[in-house]
Amino acid sequence: MRIVSGEEMYEADRFAMEEIGLSGAMLMENAGKALFDAMKERLKDQRIAVVIGTGNNGGDGFVLSRYLKEHGYEVDVWVVPPVKKLKGDAKTHFTIFRNSGFEWRALNEELVNHLDHYTVMIDCLLGLGISGPIRSPYKELIQGINKSEISVYSVDLPSGLKSDGGYEGEAEPIRAERTYTLQAPKTGAFIYPDAEYYGELEILNIGLPHIAFEKSQSKKIWTNDDVANTLSDRTASSHKGSHGKGLVIGGSSGMAGAPIMTAKAAYRSGAGLIQAAVPEEILSVIAGALIEAIFQGWPSDGGHFTGEILGELSFDGIAAGPGLGREKGGRKLVQTVMGADCLLVLDADALYHLSGLKEQLIKRQAPTILTPHPGEMARLTGYSIADIQKNRFEISYRFAREFGVYLVLKGPYTLVTDPDGNQFVNPTGNPALAKGGSGDVLTGMVLAFAMHTPSIQEGISNAVYLHGKAADMLVQSAHSTLDVLATDVIEQIPAVLHSFLKHHYG
Repeated sequence: MRIVSGEEMYEADRFAMEEIGLSGAMLMENAGKALFDAMKERLKDQRIAVVIGTGNNGGDGFVLSRYLKEHGYEVDVWVVPPVKKLKGDAKTHFTIFRNSGFEWRALNEELVNHLDHYTVMIDCLLGLGISGPIRSPYKELIQGINKSEISVYSVDLPSGLKSDGGYEGEAEPIRAERTYTLQAPKTGAFIYPDAEYYGELEILNIGLPHIAFEKSQSKKIWTNDDVANTLSDRTASSHKGSHGKGLVIGGSSGMAGAPIMTAKAAYRSGAGLIQAAVPEEILSVIAGALIEAIFQGWPSDGGHFTGEILGELSFDGIAAGPGLGREKGGRKLVQTVMGADCLLVLDADALYHLSGLKEQLIKRQAPTILTPHPGEMARLTGYSIADIQKNRFEISYRFAREFGVYLVLKGPYTLVTDPDGNQFVNPTGNPALAKGGSGDVLTGMVLAFAMHTPSIQEGISNAVYLHGKAADMLVQSAHSTLDVLATDVIEQIPAVLHSFLKHHYG
């Protein structure tokens, strides 16, 4: 499912009209009809107000209002600007609405003071058309709507937000219960705090051909169907070598649990064989924690790696970082594993040490996967955390392409970017994952799926999706977002996998 910036959406509209030959009025008709079809069941027996601004968002509102009135819904249509300011396709559809015999009202204090007359407000005010601050009378109207008890359905995006995100707490935008976005969701819907204003997001096809988006950067939502189409079970001839021999490097004095969780999550996610290298001082403490794994103590000093590595790194994949610590031996260890000729996942404190070794990423021939949270990404790039959060798509795109890595920028709507700059947004997960150990679990899942999935990107995206899905299943059953532990997520992996692969078992 494609995601676009505001500029890309404008270009797709322009291409469809000027180079394909579709008329703007026809696309607006399609949009209004699609909105009506999507809303009509929810709007039964409701008292509805449609609030309309200038521009295409307002034009969509006129078409939707016409369908609502034609089908007997109880609806009042409020037009905010003087009708003489309506232009282009919006003016065309206002004329059609009026010539169809339907009435409309000019915005006045009656609406703001009597919002309790309505149960549903349909927001067709600003859409993609805002570039600066919200101005009067939109500002006062939006404030009134937000203070009311009315349910709000926004068209394309909640009025007052910018399509690419960036809300910084100025005049508050509309807080929608549902947002019906047209043709493709906009990047701002996946960036906080903007995403909080969208409510439930529903994407409506309005008939723009795929060719209209050919020049758009490749961004999409990784969906349940994508997982189902790319997740495969083991064949009858499988053996442990078929599904990846992985090495987990991590742990330190006081952080012995991290590599255990990573190794166990990797096994639960289908890895064939997992070996865990930990500081020799803590080997006896953790060696029995996961009897399926092979634990090996590596040279250490006071519970921290010295940076010396034992034996050849002959693995299909290595995950380094969980519980590693920030002692100087960690940097030497990371520098060494980056020379390994196999898939490499760097997480947690490995990313701390990587910040001074980034140029070595470019020299690597084997695939590299980085899994930073915003703070770690800020250290890697030199941007502030606030900048990272506001520009997740752009910064991830530039970094992945510059250093040739697969980048997993964690957080709500975790973003996976491949070395070519293709981006995949994960829709699963909830605040239960905002807890120590969740990242260690994800690292193990990423290692396993990247080793045994033919496409590394598909493996990473599946790992991220299933990690979030496990948390979702936990809070939908016997847990709350407060009490879920990282180990609970590991124990939920079998149920998540079974939900996708159950057709294999009859």
